[in-house]
Amino acid sequence: MDITEVKPVVYTAHSKLNFFCRDAICEYVLRLGAVPVNPFRLFDYFLNDRVDRDLVRRGNNNLVRMADEVWVFGPVSNGVLFEIGYAAGLGKTVRYHTVSPTSSEIAPTGAAEVTFEEELLAGAEDGERELRRVIARSLERRRVDESPVLAGQ
Repeated sequence: MDITEVKPVVYTAHSKLNFFCRDAICEYVLRLGAVPVNPFRLFDYFLNDRVDRDLVRRGNNNLVRMADEVWVFGPVSNGVLFEIGYAAGLGKTVRYHTVSPTSSEIAPTGAAEVTFEEELLAGAEDGERELRRVIARSLERRRVDESPVLAGQ
């Protein structure tokens, strides 16, 4: 095993409601041959409000820009929806997964199975239809040169 092998970097997007799953998500990504960049591992929960939350959000958005792909885990929140749209606008591949506190129970999922948090649904003018359009756009913008390591996702 070459410990200097270059691996794809994956930004792991998930709701604060699934904060407790952060270790399982990182384990899952590592087992699939990528390096997870998990905002809740880097900044805890908004650094426990030691700094303005927008500073942490800006940090997250820079991590999205630097990552090779964005993987979404579980129901989509307002912040995750922004990260999906931002990544898609940058031409990043966005993939969707279930979420669980156990990595062996996490699995890829299709766009049709993506769910949204109630708070997000309540704030959408056109309801779920509007949110599904964002998900569809994220899939349309997948990069053509996807990494073979991650192509099975």
